[in-house]
Amino acid sequence: MYIIGFDFGTKNIGVAIGQTLTFTAQPLQSIQSKHSIPNWNIITNILFEWKPKIIVVGLPLNMDGTKQNITYQAETFANQIETKFYLQVKLHDERLSTIEAKSILFQKHGFKSLDKTKIDSISAMIILESWFQKNI
Repeated sequence: MYIIGFDFGTKNIGVAIGQTLTFTAQPLQSIQSKHSIPNWNIITNILFEWKPKIIVVGLPLNMDGTKQNITYQAETFANQIETKFYLQVKLHDERLSTIEAKSILFQKHGFKSLDKTKIDSISAMIILESWFQKNI
């Protein structure tokens, strides 16, 4: 069974694909948003291609666990996916996923590899693998 992970952002949304056979994920791509509006055509194509059973959306919280402005936008994004595609959507704490993604890229390829689109998709992978560890 496939599961898609999203790292929501107002300019870019990282996407990763995971599967429940090995409970691992891999980065797919980063989707650009315009004026905080996701590119629904690309999201539709990804969901049509992979046919996931569950969607995991990263929930950006402050370090103390409180919500911030982007938390509400991520919740809206998750609700839109659930409504548009009739898929089960789970929100998952994404604190420090971007820092971990940057660290992974830096360790593997150095400073020049810290490309925003790579960071977003790897963050989505980290969110999804963290969700696997806590839920399956």
